[in-house]
Amino acid sequence: MSKPTLVILAAGMGSRYGGLKQMDAFTPEGDTIIDFSIYDAIQAGFGKFVFIIRKSFEKEFKEIFDKKLEGKAEVHYVYQELENVPRKYINVERKKPWGTGHALLMAKDVVKENFAIINGDDFYGKAAFDIMAKSLTKIDENSYNFTTMAYSLKNTVSEHGYVSRGECKVNEKGYLVDVTELTHIEIIDGILMRKDVRGGFIPINKDAIVSMNFWGFTPKCFGFGGRLFEVFLEANKGDLKAEFYLPTIVNEIMKAGKATVKVLKSDAKWFGVTYKEDKDIVQKAIEELKEKKIYPKNLW
Repeated sequence: MSKPTLVILAAGMGSRYGGLKQMDAFTPEGDTIIDFSIYDAIQAGFGKFVFIIRKSFEKEFKEIFDKKLEGKAEVHYVYQELENVPRKYINVERKKPWGTGHALLMAKDVVKENFAIINGDDFYGKAAFDIMAKSLTKIDENSYNFTTMAYSLKNTVSEHGYVSRGECKVNEKGYLVDVTELTHIEIIDGILMRKDVRGGFIPINKDAIVSMNFWGFTPKCFGFGGRLFEVFLEANKGDLKAEFYLPTIVNEIMKAGKATVKVLKSDAKWFGVTYKEDKDIVQKAIEELKEKKIYPKNLW
């Protein structure tokens, strides 16, 4: 069994953050959040890294990560662009990226082994990578046995505005039954609320289990996901803002009876940056982890 691969979603433009947070430094040493994910992943046994990026910031991105990873792991860069769809679906008026499900499909030509996929702007914690790596090394590459790392909703929200989360329904055996993409969750008067389809707000359980887009897949996901994306494109060809979410692939492949998704849980502390105001919190949290010697002062 080959070492698992880590696919990193880093093509987002950071509209709510106000910049490319995947390349923003969070320590005096210049560490990005991705640096910590890579460091943890190497320690856990991941052997290859695939960055999903935009061509427009390729040079700057490579300047940050190429030298750090030289001699430590195999590295690939693939691009998520608006035109990476069948020609008949290209719409010059579209400005919004096609979403995390589309980003996943961009990796199909370079990923032939079991892999995990993460957001480039989320800090998942060392234990989460250890658990995921151990799980992936035990799974048959030709199977549809997938995994996801779950977190408690209350530990994943921002004090500074709304966030999107995938709410997970889990059965008594610890397997995912359904994941619902909730695109607007925020704290209102101290209560966690989500926006419904009519634009009103309803309370949501603070202990709900949510996906932070840390999934474990076999290469089998690409064929099914690709076919599903074409169905999505046909159904939404007139919608300039429709997005193809990664949880959509997971839901549909489960509904088809093809896949199981084991829900993994970790005590690792998650934190992330959606808004510029979140940066201070993340910087302080990382500083504490370095002070406790969980990470060395200089990662590389």
